[in-house]
Parts: sequence; C-alpha cells; structure tokens
Amino acid sequence: MDTHIEVSTPTVGVAGSDRRFPVRRIFCVGRNYADHVREMGGDPSREPPVFFTKPADAVVQPARSVPYPPRTEDLHHEVELVVALGAGGTNIDPQQALGCVVGYAVGNDLTRRDLQAVARKAGAPWDMAKGFDCSAPLGEIHPSSEVGHPASGRIWLAVNGVLRQESDLASMIWSVPEIIAELSTYVALRPGDLIFTGTPEGVGPLRPGDRVTAGIDGLGGLDHLIAAA
Repeated sequence: MDTHIEVSTPTVGVAGSDRRFPVRRIFCVGRNYADHVREMGGDPSREPPVFFTKPADAVVQPARSVPYPPRTEDLHHEVELVVALGAGGTNIDPQQALGCVVGYAVGNDLTRRDLQAVARKAGAPWDMAKGFDCSAPLGEIHPSSEVGHPASGRIWLAVNGVLRQESDLASMIWSVPEIIAELSTYVALRPGDLIFTGTPEGVGPLRPGDRVTAGIDGLGGLDHLIAAA
C-alpha cells in the first residue's frame, strides 16, 4: 500500500505584497471583552481569559467562501484582532512582547456554539466546538512596521449588511503584550504562530447563504460567504 502523504503548510497573504506568512499554530483567547463575558453568562471581574487552540489548517485565506460545518445547528461568528508572531520564546517580558509581533489581521473565530455549550456543561474540551475545518477565516496580515501596534480602534462585524458586533480594541481585558507574555508561560511561542485575541459582544448565528463582513480600523477587512455544507 502506498502511504505517501504530502502535507503543505498553510499560509496567509501579507498586505501590499506577494509574500505569504507560513502558519505554525493558532492560539485563541476566550473571555477578553467584558461585555462578551457577560453575554456568555460569566463574570469578567473573576474570570481571566482562557486559552484554546485551532489547527493551523483551519485558516481560510483568502476567505471568500466558508462551508457551513457539520454536526451543528448553531454556528456563531466572532470577529477578532489576530496577532502574527515573527519571534517568540518562553516567559516573555510584557515590556518586550510587542517585539515578537510582525503583523495584525482581522479574523473570524467561527464557533459551533451548541457543541461548546454541551462541552462546557460537561467540563469537556472545546476542541470540536472551536477547532473544526475552515473555522478561522482570516484577512491579510498588515505588517506592524507599517500599521504600528493598534491598542485602540473600531472592531466590527456585520451579517448581510446588518451590524452585529461593534466595539473598540481598547475594551480588551488583556492587552496584546499581556496576552503574549501570559501565553508564553504555558508554551514556547515561535515564528508563524497566530493569536486570536478575543471577541466583543454581539456574537450570533450564521446560516448558509449569509455574507459576513468585518473590519478593524487600519487593518482592512474580511468578507466571506457561508456556503452550504
């Protein structure tokens, strides 16, 4: 039997160039906007953000069409600032953390909310709720050398032209350097890692045929359809 398997590294386009950013791993932060914590039934004064992962090949970029995933009847959108790392390490000092960042993008952390609710109730992992195929639509990466390190600015998402999510990056509970520093106490961060930094309030359901548009000030946008399974 021929067992030869070719595996390609997922890549993301870099804005203003023909370069591609090779994706190594995807880390995500949960519960990082106070109003979103509240809408999910949590208490932002007591619950720090949690970390979870998606597989690298969950990235869809360019994200023109995303299939509606199986095993769910409650797919949700979650617009997020995404951090692209060009350096890493362990136990990174928050004061040095931004030196690891090479760029930023707009991302959509798609979530099978019904599966997440079941997992949360059972105290089980979120893997199948968060880490499914095509669960990370992503816009182009904008180099930090050109856009700086945004700590404030409008973040929003609309479905079929109707605004669903709108907030400001300044409303994040943990800032980007704090996220990088804390995450580096758990794992050794490396070039190619992406970090989804959490979503604001207003998450909601998607259906096949929906058009999702999203954006963050200074970082362009994201525009994709939800296709039939």
